[in-house]
Amino acid sequence: MAKRDFYEILGVAKGAGKAEIKKAYRKLALKYHPDKNPDDASAEDHFKEAAEAYEILSNPEKKGRYDQFGHAGLGGAAGGGGFGGGMSMEDIFSQFGDIFGSGGGSPFDSFFGGGQSGRRRVNKGSNLRIKVKLTLEEIAEGAEKKVKVQKYLSCDDCNGTGAEDGGAYSNCSQCNGTGQVTRVSNTILGAMQTSSTCPSCGGEGQIITAKCKTCIGDGILQGEDTITLNIPAGVEDGMQLAVSGKGNAGARGGISGDLIVLIEEVKHASLKRDGNNLYYDLYIHFADAALGSTAEVPTLTGKAKIKVEQGTQSGKLLRLRGKGLPSVNGYGSGDLLVNINVWTPQELSKEEKKILEDLRDSENFKPNPAGDEKGFFEKMHQFFK
Repeated sequence: MAKRDFYEILGVAKGAGKAEIKKAYRKLALKYHPDKNPDDASAEDHFKEAAEAYEILSNPEKKGRYDQFGHAGLGGAAGGGGFGGGMSMEDIFSQFGDIFGSGGGSPFDSFFGGGQSGRRRVNKGSNLRIKVKLTLEEIAEGAEKKVKVQKYLSCDDCNGTGAEDGGAYSNCSQCNGTGQVTRVSNTILGAMQTSSTCPSCGGEGQIITAKCKTCIGDGILQGEDTITLNIPAGVEDGMQLAVSGKGNAGARGGISGDLIVLIEEVKHASLKRDGNNLYYDLYIHFADAALGSTAEVPTLTGKAKIKVEQGTQSGKLLRLRGKGLPSVNGYGSGDLLVNINVWTPQELSKEEKKILEDLRDSENFKPNPAGDEKGFFEKMHQFFK
């Protein structure tokens, strides 16, 4: 199922500013929040959809890629290890500190005097960045690449928990397992209540009672992972694509970061790229330009034969439609533009010079030719083959 437009989801125009985007998301988050719509799967889907839209449009870099390339600029559909988002509920609730000015959790706690929601902090691994080189042929078709990445992996001995035998935990005594500590201070305005991350457990709410001997309680170890990248057709040099969940593993059972893939385009031997169009410089001698001829030009899928019309001038562009690169958004393909360059020989025999001297005074060798000197061209053609 195709993803909806992020601006449409939030109900804002494409030129909306950060404050307007934030306001629109806040309204939707309140409307579809799980605390307000318990056991409502449809509301939960809307809640997640709005959160993903805000996560992209509130980030200038991601918003710029989305505005230019649509969903394909973010890597396509979420989930499945492919390119793009796919946010967990923990990711979504972590946004609320920015949106609602609280320490996270449910915004309804502050509305109804409930204090903290009891959601504990979830560790998230850092993102990784790699470069992937692609030829124009690979860009035209899309490519599958297997890359080896040095990164933090979940510890197999404790299943990433950091605890011996995978489960030797106890609730933190300082925060009673909430991950938050609350302090009340008296001010001239009255009693003020503030909440902060528990210093004893770092916001996790639990303490490991017996650490894993392999990872020393971290739940992660340095290692190597082989990752398969399915890169869509039409990507460009410098474009960044995100592989969700393929970055460093999060400590003690946390969420993995993303793998950011920077596209590096390998220079082609004879074709030049401009957007989705390709350019090729074809050199012909002026006998062929005057008499007309055929020529073969390279494409990304082989050779193509073109016809050079009689009287073709240097600098003329011949267009081969659809022989360029596909759009990364799937909206058709560019063209191959062949730039005609009439080549002038640098060394001539005496006989060739005599022919050219005879032709130089011909009216057809002056601008706006009016006569027919085809016989001369046919003779000259034999010398320049």
